[in-house]
Amino acid sequence: MTAHPDKSTTAPASRVAALARGASLLFSGVFAGFLVAVFVLEMSLRGFDGQVYTQVRQVELDALDRLATATLLPATIATVFLVVLAFKGRGRTPWLLLTALTLLAGILVLTLAVNLPINADQLDWHVQAPPADWARVRDRWQIAHGVRTCAGLLAFGALIAHAARGARAPDRAASPVGSPGAPERSPLRQRT
Repeated sequence: MTAHPDKSTTAPASRVAALARGASLLFSGVFAGFLVAVFVLEMSLRGFDGQVYTQVRQVELDALDRLATATLLPATIATVFLVVLAFKGRGRTPWLLLTALTLLAGILVLTLAVNLPINADQLDWHVQAPPADWARVRDRWQIAHGVRTCAGLLAFGALIAHAARGARAPDRAASPVGSPGAPERSPLRQRT
């Protein structure tokens, strides 16, 4: 007789994992797209003077910080949840998830250390008379944002790779004996 896993305990856990995976992919994908869009806009502004740059930055800062928060935080939380579930499952070390989580955490730290303080300063700039060092401040913000953009794309890629790998390779430990996931030497596999 073939042993079957208790569906009452595996089904809710797999649903929770699927929801966390979907949330991490959705929010990290939107966040990565947001970072790319802002990066393209910022690179487009490099040819303009301080007045134009200041005006556009103040328009950006009106709502884009909220979008960043509304996507980065849920992406990070969902990824933390996936890492916890992976370690609870006692399978292989979830290197792709750990990579994504490290990158998302790095983005958060860089944002708090560099980008947000500059954003706060730029809100007080006067469009008609930007500070004398506006270009240096712009460059510092854009370099940090470029790093965040690369990290965001890599984190999203790691989450995609993890999801694709999970879809390709079912967990053998969760497979009942005699199922397609059973080892080749299983007596039940050899009889079929």
